[in-house]
Amino acid sequence: MASIFTKIANQEIPSYKIAETDNYYAFLDINPLAKGHTLVIPKKEIDYILDIEDEKLGGLFIFSKKVGLAIEQVVECKRIGITVIGLEVPHAHVHLIPINSIYDMDFKRPKLTFTQDEFQELARQIRLAYAAL
Repeated sequence: MASIFTKIANQEIPSYKIAETDNYYAFLDINPLAKGHTLVIPKKEIDYILDIEDEKLGGLFIFSKKVGLAIEQVVECKRIGITVIGLEVPHAHVHLIPINSIYDMDFKRPKLTFTQDEFQELARQIRLAYAAL
């Protein structure tokens, strides 16, 4: 059975898309730790990130870098924190989180809430920044 992320990449489930290539897909996390918290996935469903073949893994991080640079242009932050946890959804994914301190990446913190309009506008702004890179 396809993971929720595969369904998002296949547009069977709606998402706030940031960027997409033939192999990768980036979208806003709907339960974000910070404004601009984005998930980046390979379109090919692989559960464990260390099982991704080297070339595709490198491509995932190069794609993530460009997405992260776009987020930085839109969301005020000191850095984009990058983490891979891999337990919550059986589909490898990278979290890109705008941070100002190490504590901003504590997944025990309360999640932020945004309206659909706020998510759509943020995604639009990051998409534009991504396209300009």
